[in-house]
Amino acid sequence: MAGPDRKRPWRVLRSSYAVADQWLRLRKDVLQAPDGQALPPCPVIEHPDWVDVIALTADLNIVLVDQYRHSVTSVRTEFPAGTVDDGEEPLAAIQRELLEETGYASDDWHLLGSAPVYPALQTNRIYSFLALNARPVGGQALDEGEVIDAYELPLAEFIEKVVAGAIELPALQLAGLWWLSARLTGRGVPGISIPFP
Repeated sequence: MAGPDRKRPWRVLRSSYAVADQWLRLRKDVLQAPDGQALPPCPVIEHPDWVDVIALTADLNIVLVDQYRHSVTSVRTEFPAGTVDDGEEPLAAIQRELLEETGYASDDWHLLGSAPVYPALQTNRIYSFLALNARPVGGQALDEGEVIDAYELPLAEFIEKVVAGAIELPALQLAGLWWLSARLTGRGVPGISIPFP
């Protein structure tokens, strides 16, 4: 269907929650398309916004975290990341998460990009940041149940391992790496000149 009707919002006829607890809010919406057709229930997962960071030290090491992810039953390498609390700005959220998960901080932050995580099902966005001159300022302050190993890896080695498949980042964190690559090979980030393959 072409024309102005495609851009009109679809009407929600009714909504109900299949699950609504502290970890998951799964809603079912019955929609009416702009042409008047009622559609089968559409599942919607309500998530808070997410944040992650590519944190680089002064000597261009990247700060990474390893943690067990039960849904895939393995320890995964990831960027420091987390959720945005109610009333919290994304930058404040990722500064908090970096400090809590790794004990590192930075005074030089850049938003790399933001996008919907999975607009077919989820309500949230990811905000990916770059933190330059990251440095350890204390110990970890982990939430109950979190077991996180934080460490540094030279950025060039990290990129080689990601390209080779030796480090398998979550897909949404690859977006942050892509945004960083676009900056390095396009507009540039002051003080960094590592070529991406």
